[in-house]
Amino acid sequence: MSLPFDFDRITPARLPALLRAMPKAELHIHIEGSLEPELIFQLAQRNGIALSYPSVEALRAAYAFSDLQSFLDIYYAGASVLLTEQDFFDMAWDYFEKAAADHVVRAELFFDPQTHTERGVPMDVVLRGLHRACQQAERELGVSAALILCFLRHLSEDEALGTLAQALPHRDMFIGVGLDSSERGHPPEKFARVFARCRELGMHVVAHAGEEGPPGYIRSALDVLQVERVDHGVRSLEDAALVQRLAAERVPLTVCPLSNVKLCVYPSMDQHQLPALLAAGLVATVNSDDPAYFGGYINANFLATFAALPQLGAREAYTLARNSLEASFATTTQKAAWVAQLDACFAAA
Repeated sequence: MSLPFDFDRITPARLPALLRAMPKAELHIHIEGSLEPELIFQLAQRNGIALSYPSVEALRAAYAFSDLQSFLDIYYAGASVLLTEQDFFDMAWDYFEKAAADHVVRAELFFDPQTHTERGVPMDVVLRGLHRACQQAERELGVSAALILCFLRHLSEDEALGTLAQALPHRDMFIGVGLDSSERGHPPEKFARVFARCRELGMHVVAHAGEEGPPGYIRSALDVLQVERVDHGVRSLEDAALVQRLAAERVPLTVCPLSNVKLCVYPSMDQHQLPALLAAGLVATVNSDDPAYFGGYINANFLATFAALPQLGAREAYTLARNSLEASFATTTQKAAWVAQLDACFAAA
């Protein structure tokens, strides 16, 4: 990728404003993870659900996680307030308003239907609410949006196949599938059959790998699931041959810096390996993962990362934003238009 600007003219003092203003795509956002405590309590009241936390403040104070599983325990409890189509719409719309304010031009939202169907919420209720929000976001906010159905990897592949069967009548409402939840002990190859079926159906395929799981999980995601993007992927740096492959094949990595620190993948932001990923020629992007739980939406991730890592400058900001646009599953025409907007943003900086 040729970089068309004299990035050195953009001083560090001007960088935060540029990070906020530049058009970007968000490719790793769990929509249930955008459910803020205030909305959790609002939906609980609307649906007559008693929460185990007495207040918004008490719930937010519980967001001190030691690892992925400790987060997931609260994440699933928060999702219990989602019952109706309007609940799912309201959750997604709340995210889209924040995304638009952060100059997100494309958002590809992960959603976890098994979290809801196992509570008796029908698949069509989940999809109709989220899809309606996507349509309205494009119409009213100018945010291009799409849905990616994720299978919960701590459940069985047979359950994933059942979930796929439930979703297929609504195939026009989602563009692909992913794999999330507890990574340890649940390698990608566990889901080989369901991903093969999704590829046969022409769906985009992505998977979480190399966050808490080893680099070998990234290889399995590439070789067995044949994913187009790797979600997280930061542990690829432990395997030099894998790094070379990811760079040569231009496989995008959807990195989530604040999440990585919150879940103790890195002890602090100044030790995050995003600069090393970029220096190795990997197609890294910046995303928010579960922003309500991990301390910030996409611009907060950019600002915190660049503040803690002074080796990141305007050149890296442009690369990360352009990577996100080009790694999206939007049309070639859409991507070209967004890259042109990005170029104009940097030219005017």
